[in-house]
Amino acid sequence: MNYFETSSILRTAEWILPGHPDKLADAIADGIVQAAWKKDPRALVAVEVALFRKSVFIDGRIAGDGTSKVNVEAIVERVYRSAGYTNWSWSKNDKLNVITDLIRGKFATGESEIRPMADDQSIVTGYACSTPGTGYLPVEHALARHLAKALYTFSKANASNCGPDGKVIVFLAEDLDARSWRLDSLSVSLHHRLEWGGVDAYRATRNALLIALADFALAVPGFHFDDSVKFNFNGAGCFEVGGPMGDNGLSGKKLVVDFYGPRIPIGGGAMSGKDFWKVDRAGPLIARELALKAVQVHGCREAIVTLGICPGDTEFRCVRVETENRMHLDPRQLSVGVDLRLASRANWLAGRDLVEVARWGHWMSEAVVATTPQPSLQTVSSL
Repeated sequence: MNYFETSSILRTAEWILPGHPDKLADAIADGIVQAAWKKDPRALVAVEVALFRKSVFIDGRIAGDGTSKVNVEAIVERVYRSAGYTNWSWSKNDKLNVITDLIRGKFATGESEIRPMADDQSIVTGYACSTPGTGYLPVEHALARHLAKALYTFSKANASNCGPDGKVIVFLAEDLDARSWRLDSLSVSLHHRLEWGGVDAYRATRNALLIALADFALAVPGFHFDDSVKFNFNGAGCFEVGGPMGDNGLSGKKLVVDFYGPRIPIGGGAMSGKDFWKVDRAGPLIARELALKAVQVHGCREAIVTLGICPGDTEFRCVRVETENRMHLDPRQLSVGVDLRLASRANWLAGRDLVEVARWGHWMSEAVVATTPQPSLQTVSSL
């Protein structure tokens, strides 16, 4: 046997449900960002959220006109309830204890005027691929999200038995041409009542996810599975104690989920809890736009874009553009027509629910850059 030869590559990705403690924290942080933006489009928000059992801790800064009126406690309550903790029966709590250490108030003199200037350094990554039906995301990452949404829908439809916490992890065998994928195995963890378990729970959950898999196969050419796929349900045993009663949560903890899954280097830092003038928030959106342009306009199968910015800069520098087979494209050509300024994403929030973005993905709402393929960019090097 030759251990250096293989006919496929194993890909994996995960997603977590809105009732997971880390996603509760992310959604609360972004709920605060959105509320501050509605008060002042230049609002500065840099907050972190930690939670455990009935306590929610929020620290950081919220600045801008009217932002002192942002009702943090109401945002926490809304996020918990919209996630599925509607009567606290799953959390065994009748009241949340919200503890804050926040610097709040108006901007310091001149601070609003320098918002277009970076107050930090950052290296960020953007990615896109041309595989249909994936939202320009890696197939395994798109599948994990798709199944998590189906699992969450199932849990809400069976709320008398299921709680809002849970997670999904998938393993795909990708052929060497990267154009076909076979589902190797799927593992699901779902918050549930002790009385609901065993064979009935396994069958009901498996059937719901088989339907979701069939929908994904129809949308993504080259993806296939059969009903003999290895399916693991609550492999660690009973999942009666879940959500913040079962584990602590922290905003910015699920960075690989928030970006593109484990196959793409993430760069940068957490997005949730930061306003859209922050380098770690604006940068990934700009990098994603550039990657989409490489795929949609210039016909690349996939693209990874790396941007950098230094404190005091007003726009990002496109450092590197890598496409399939590790070919490098001229970043100067790709950057033409794309606004690289930090201020360019200040109003990205308009028309979006940032709580849902935090839960279900930061890349699912972009406008299509173009639909007509253009001449390929100049190749500058190949490794």
